[in-house]
Amino acid sequence: MSQTPAQKSSGDFESVLRERLAGLMPLRLELIDDSALHAGHAGARSGGGHYRLLVVSAEFSGQSTLARHRLIYNALGELMRSKIHALSIQSLTPEEAQRT
Repeated sequence: MSQTPAQKSSGDFESVLRERLAGLMPLRLELIDDSALHAGHAGARSGGGHYRLLVVSAEFSGQSTLARHRLIYNALGELMRSKIHALSIQSLTPEEAQRT
């Protein structure tokens, strides 16, 4: 089955994101693209997408939410200034993920 350019682009972006976050050794990583819900928004016009991200990693154990998000932002680097306009993050330890 062939993909449209938008689907290829989305898949490529997710692959890059997964590579960037691999250092956190995620047990679970889910990316949801909400960009279509923000069509016409300034960030959408400039090319940055709106995403929701779930990362489950033992690396988050003993870390505050702020520290967890900093780890993610640091791993994503320049993607936060180019491909990503808005990012909603849920960062959980494996134990926290089991309770939800």
